Amino acid sequence: MAQAPTEVQLAVDLIMLLEQQQLPPATVLAALAIVEKDFRRQLMLGNKENKTEK
Repeated sequence: MAQAPTEVQLAVDLIMLLEQQQLPPATVLAALAIVEKDFRRQLMLGNKENKTEK
């Protein structure tokens, strides 16, 4: 596991954390959709900032 890519390590950590919460899968998926939307927004904002700096 230590040699796994960072995204795999993070995914495993997130799965363990979410499973500890003992929430319904539908609730977890709804929350993850919100998180994904937020991180995609951050990614897009970061890309726009990088383009204006060049």
